[in-house]
Amino acid sequence: MTPPQIPDHQTTELPPGEDAVHRCPSQTGRRQALGWLSAGGLALSIPVALMGCGGGDGGTSSDGSSSSDSGSSGGSTSSGTCPSSEIASETGGPYPADGSNSTNGSTVDVLSLSGILRSDIRSNVGESTVLSGVPLALTLTVTNLNQSCAAIEGAAVYIWHCDKDGEYSAYNATANGDHVGETYLRGVQLTDANGQVSFTTVYPGWYTGRITHIHAEVYLDGNYASGTPDKTTQFAFPQSVTTEVYASSLYATHGQNTSVTSFSADNVFSDGTDTEMLTLSGDTSSGYTATLTLGLNA
Repeated sequence: MTPPQIPDHQTTELPPGEDAVHRCPSQTGRRQALGWLSAGGLALSIPVALMGCGGGDGGTSSDGSSSSDSGSSGGSTSSGTCPSSEIASETGGPYPADGSNSTNGSTVDVLSLSGILRSDIRSNVGESTVLSGVPLALTLTVTNLNQSCAAIEGAAVYIWHCDKDGEYSAYNATANGDHVGETYLRGVQLTDANGQVSFTTVYPGWYTGRITHIHAEVYLDGNYASGTPDKTTQFAFPQSVTTEVYASSLYATHGQNTSVTSFSADNVFSDGTDTEMLTLSGDTSSGYTATLTLGLNA
């Protein structure tokens, strides 16, 4: 069987250390890419993930996601500023661990773990040893743009990102190292009545081919264990803060990002970060707080 052709206006993001193919993207459903590859008889340890186009310069992103079976939208608006457009859809990248791809021939799905529902993601699930890194307290607010930015309660938000040295848990790859069986820096939270979730993590590092970022999936019906995300996106960090963090002692070994030095050179954020840029405060000594309001057409 011949795998389905990738439609026009899609982009692939290859694993760290490899060049990306530049085409304007759209969003792909969970497990779909793996199904295509399996149907074609292809054997890859990490299937290429498909990506969605970011909405820069105030543009509106359309990802074709369904608004049915969504979490409930409260009558009050969120505490943050209401976004003018929906948060951009982006690729889940090569290391989502959401059941959509595999490593060493085995499907990687941390969302099936009972301990993945957690706010402190600095350790492997079920362990107490935390990763080193500048502390980062992340608060996300999920709102319904179709209801005047009403807070969405009961949505599941899954985030993941690399450690301070640029490596992801759960996968084995030449550019990433062998972290099979590890689950650090991955976690799920359910939005409260204010549409908010909070995570305790560390400031992400960088790896070849990408600027600093955090990945996220939103499941409006809360069914993260077996459902399909209604939104897959990424969060960007102010470059001035990132430069300070990477100059600190904990990040000195890996140092500054010499691979991608600007958003315009990044294969995901080159079309803009208006809907995805985190607001940060703090310092490298005490850590940072980061906030972002995710506007969805739910």
